[in-house]
Amino acid sequence: MSSQEEILSDGRFSCVTRDPRFWEMPEKERKIKIDKRFRAMFHDKKFKLKYTVDKRGRPVNYTSTENLRKFYALSESDSDLSENDSKEHTERKKKKKKAKPKGEADS
Repeated sequence: MSSQEEILSDGRFSCVTRDPRFWEMPEKERKIKIDKRFRAMFHDKKFKLKYTVDKRGRPVNYTSTENLRKFYALSESDSDLSENDSKEHTERKKKKKKAKPKGEADS
């Protein structure tokens, strides 16, 4: 018998399995739903931080946008819009770069 099974079979801890306070939270309820007004935080440079060490000093290689995606989700009605908007956003950036060569002066 494993130690977890022993703990659950113990009479002192039997209420833990039936108590909803100790159940794992579902994925849909875990993330906070945000609407389209705040979708820019997923791709805006103002919200992006590059971490090199964690809180204990160990080296890591991730950014704060990964944490944002972990804790926040776009609301159902806006999720399909956000994918299209992010594609449009990258296309607009490319068009701006192509339209304005560095060597020419603005009139």
